[in-house]
Amino acid sequence: MRKRLRFAAVVALMTLLLAPAPALARSDQGPPATVPALTQWTPESGAYVYRPGARLVADDPAERRVADTLAGDLRAAGHGSVPVVRGGARPGDIVVDVKPSRSSLGAEGYELHAGTSLSITGATETGAFYGTRTLLQLLAQGDRIPAGRTVDVPRYKERGVGVCACYIHVSLPWLENLVREMAYNKLNQLLVELKVKSDSHPEANTWGYYTKDEIRQLVALGDKYHVEIIPEINSPGHIDPWIENRPDLQLTDSDGNKQPSRLDITQQAAFDYYTSLMDEYAQVFTAKSWHMGADEYMLGSDFAKYPQILKYAQEKYGSGATPQDAFVDFVNRVHDYAASKGVQLRIWNDGLTGANTVPVKAGTTVEHWLNVAVKPSQLIAQGYSVMNASYSLYLIRGGFHSDTESLYDQSWDPRSFEGEKLTSARGVTGAKISLWPDNGRGETENEVAVRLWPALRHVAQATWGDPHPDATYAEFVARGAAVGHAPGWRDLTRVPVADGTYAFGRSFTASVQRTADGYVTLRSAAGCLAISGGKLTLNVPLQPGVEATWDTCDPSGTLQRWELEPVAGGYRLVNAITQMALTVTDDGRIVQYPADQRTPAVWHLS
Repeated sequence: MRKRLRFAAVVALMTLLLAPAPALARSDQGPPATVPALTQWTPESGAYVYRPGARLVADDPAERRVADTLAGDLRAAGHGSVPVVRGGARPGDIVVDVKPSRSSLGAEGYELHAGTSLSITGATETGAFYGTRTLLQLLAQGDRIPAGRTVDVPRYKERGVGVCACYIHVSLPWLENLVREMAYNKLNQLLVELKVKSDSHPEANTWGYYTKDEIRQLVALGDKYHVEIIPEINSPGHIDPWIENRPDLQLTDSDGNKQPSRLDITQQAAFDYYTSLMDEYAQVFTAKSWHMGADEYMLGSDFAKYPQILKYAQEKYGSGATPQDAFVDFVNRVHDYAASKGVQLRIWNDGLTGANTVPVKAGTTVEHWLNVAVKPSQLIAQGYSVMNASYSLYLIRGGFHSDTESLYDQSWDPRSFEGEKLTSARGVTGAKISLWPDNGRGETENEVAVRLWPALRHVAQATWGDPHPDATYAEFVARGAAVGHAPGWRDLTRVPVADGTYAFGRSFTASVQRTADGYVTLRSAAGCLAISGGKLTLNVPLQPGVEATWDTCDPSGTLQRWELEPVAGGYRLVNAITQMALTVTDDGRIVQYPADQRTPAVWHLS
């Protein structure tokens, strides 16, 4: 997690926009509304009408996988059950074709033709899949699709979102919603900086981690929806979630102070520890990329405080070496280890200050977020692939939020880096928005989601096609509202009980009141139920075993918001920020724990 150059911001709570807006009015002669907008559209006379009896026609295995996913999504979107069949098409059918000979469509492009039947053709399975996303968006606006043809090919190969769930646990349903929304808008890469609960290093299993089964579930969803889920363990800086209980691996400064957020890159044991974590992640992640972070190693300090780093560099690379060479050496060793496993390395750009004499290994993708001395054009000239992960695309909990409207009005595209605007897209892989939890209690997940969807649609548009398809930002927002949410998207703001006063078993009685962001507060004569004690991480009490307390009610207090999670026999209570469930101890105390550590209490409400 990168704590970044923070911007003070006063963010008003937004009204949740849960229901899709009415469809945009459209002419049969103009391109129908989609996100991203169709790169071109040739109208024809007539229309394709989706009716009961429609079939999905698909023959080979790749086509049938696409058709099977589409059938499930049609059902989830309320369009009924559609059979997947082989053979010739008849009027009203939807045909899925994968034709490698259509090489002009590239790895992700497709052709969609609507007439008496509707056909989707891709040179690859992924291309055909994206054609089905367009079809679902069109059907979200009505069963009648104007006749016409589009050939729709993305401009950039990497179109993404980054989520730091590195300290503050982000719920699995929220991440699953994100994967579905990304695919629906043709985004293809999700970077997740998070902790997988380790079998090899149990000393590192501080909350909030994910179990391996949870990650397998998320990765399987990503595979189904053609979203590559790339893992990150940040190192050698910001690695305190992994080494806070390993002082032997922490960098020691010249005053003898241990630095729990910095790995000692001069130790072979530190490298071995890091690569053992990579091996464990390989048990659950299938991506062919690995992100090691490599940012802000000396944030708040400098190499002069650590003379052993210069000594290491000079012993390995000669008297002219710099401390930065030791840093690059660590990056390169991780690169080689990843490459030996068939995986490509990715890093952030700010560690590449130009002070090094040892170059970063070829084949490393640099994700550029900060304006430093070495510009994107220089990195590209040196042969590196560069992704645009600009600070201007950040959404920080309780802090800076990307100004999507301003970026749209500027026709922002992935060539627009922090500190440099390129004239060519050569060497630019694409762009992504990034979500960071610097003030973990600053906003709830549901509030983050409201901010996220417009930014997500904007980056989808800017990386796929024309960054400014509509005359005004309001029209672009209306385009997104017209297509709505992805099939299978779960409304995480639904509260399963009405406001009122309830007895929670024999434990307590409280007034349940829905909050504007879709959680509940529990109010009694003693105050509002909250988690407010224990060790704070990013302003959040993430210590398991902390007791729930009745605090003075504060409408802005996110730690007083709770999810009522329906389960057999009643409900679980999960804190909206800590994402830990309440359980009752043998002596009657109500405390928070991860569900895999202590069985959550189940409350019957009466």
